[in-house]
Amino acid sequence: MLKHMRRDVRAVIERDPAARNGWEVALLYPGVHALWAHRASHWMWHHGAQFPARWLSQSARWATGIEIHPGARIGERVFIDHGAAVVIGETAEIGDDVTIYHGVTLGGTTLEHGKRHPTIGDRVVLGAGAKVLGNLTVGDGSRIGANSVLVRSVGENSVVVGVPGQVISSGRAPNSAPLVEDASSNPDPVSATLQALLARVAALETLVSGHAEPASLQMNTVGVWETSDFSI
Repeated sequence: MLKHMRRDVRAVIERDPAARNGWEVALLYPGVHALWAHRASHWMWHHGAQFPARWLSQSARWATGIEIHPGARIGERVFIDHGAAVVIGETAEIGDDVTIYHGVTLGGTTLEHGKRHPTIGDRVVLGAGAKVLGNLTVGDGSRIGANSVLVRSVGENSVVVGVPGQVISSGRAPNSAPLVEDASSNPDPVSATLQALLARVAALETLVSGHAEPASLQMNTVGVWETSDFSI
């Protein structure tokens, strides 16, 4: 148990620039406290003490704002940063070296018993507010962007953004680039979709009338979408 606790503390120090020393992490980080409580409640859950396990997990929720069902399986060196409003369901499985930011939900989409929550691979980053729902798999080394809603499995080293979550990059080595990149290098699925719609409208106008009104869509310097054609 002490070995796991030391690993949890080291994981925070390695991944959080604000962490100054081990004592600070051990005493003041709610994500660490929630993990420690979960390890105890998980042991009780699988040794026939379901009610005490739920009591402990709910007590940890009141103290930390992080809700982890005792049945969830969590690997080594997981880091829950800030932790407020994190929810991890009963059949969720989380690999090693995963980073979870505040507001993340690993939830289910069915009322049936059995596996109904996500399986998260190793070295995955779940951005603030991300929702990963259903019995799906997130491949090792993937990054789920802030406020994304993922409802289907993605492969290793995928970068997912949007609602519903879309893979904008895959096959890249883990941690080769930050989770949030500048707009010039970060593909925008919304822009790509609107560009495709404008192209389709132009094709239909050409088919009907023989010519199409020019239309373009681009983001200006302050991040606001501008278009020359608001007919759609």
